[in-house]
Amino acid sequence: MDSHQRSTGDKILLAAIDLMAEKGYNGTTTKEIAARAGVNEVTLFRHFGSKQKLLEAAFDRFHYGEEMTKLFRERLTGNLHEDLLLISRTYHRIMNRNRKLLEIAHREGNSLPENVHEQAIRHPQQLKQLLTDYFAAMAERGQIIRSRPDLLALSFMWMNYGAFISKLSEQPNSGFSLDDFIEENVSVFVRGVTP
Repeated sequence: MDSHQRSTGDKILLAAIDLMAEKGYNGTTTKEIAARAGVNEVTLFRHFGSKQKLLEAAFDRFHYGEEMTKLFRERLTGNLHEDLLLISRTYHRIMNRNRKLLEIAHREGNSLPENVHEQAIRHPQQLKQLLTDYFAAMAERGQIIRSRPDLLALSFMWMNYGAFISKLSEQPNSGFSLDDFIEENVSVFVRGVTP
C-alpha cells in the first residue's frame, strides 16, 4: 500500500510499530508516535485512546490470525504435503512482513500491559487450534497416524517459529533458502505422521 493511500489509523499504527521496535514500548511516547505519523497527538488519542490500545490494535490489525483462518477455510485441499507447504510459506510470509511487531512482542514479552500481551498471544493460540482441528480431521480420514493433534500442531508451529526466530530467511550464505528449509521440514514431518 502506498503511504499516500494509507488511512490515518494505519499511519499511526505503523509509526508506533517502528518506534516501539526501535525504543521499546515504555521508551516510546504518544507524542513521538504522532510526530512520526504526521498527525497531532489529539488525533492519535481520537483514533486509539491510549498507547496501550494503539498496540492492541496493531496486533489485531497486522498479526496473522485472520489471514491464516481464511487460508484454512478456503485454500486447503486435503493433500497433507501441499497443505503444510502452503501453511508454512504463508506463515513465514506474514511473519516476515510483521517482523517489527513480532520483535516487540518477543523482546517485551510479559512486560507488556496484560491486554496487549493477551492480544499478541491470541494469534498463535488461534493457529494452534486451526492446526489441531486440521490434524484431527486428517486422522479421522486415515491420512495421518492417530496421535495427539494438539501436540502435532505445536510441533509444526515450533518448527516454523524456530526458523523465523533464528532469522533463517536473512542468512543468504547458508547454502539453502527458506523455501528449501520449508520443503525439507514439511517432507520430514509428513513422513513422520503418515501411516
